[in-house]
Amino acid sequence: MSKLSDPIKKKAIRSRLARVEGQLRGVQRLIDDEQDCEKIAQQLSAARKALDKAFFAMVGCMMEQGNLPPDHVAKMLTKFA
Repeated sequence: MSKLSDPIKKKAIRSRLARVEGQLRGVQRLIDDEQDCEKIAQQLSAARKALDKAFFAMVGCMMEQGNLPPDHVAKMLTKFA
């Protein structure tokens, strides 16, 4: 099992997730305000992409730490990406 241990990278990923959290709150407001569905879809897409970036940043960090065999990383990417 691998853990995020680099404090700088951990902080960067947490910051990215906080931005995603804010985006999702914004989407909820759009829905509550009965905004156009295309506008809501655009914001959902942006949040999804930001979440994907956080995921791949975490995977990259795990690979840099070098304590997981490549096949484990590949299986994880296949399962979750």
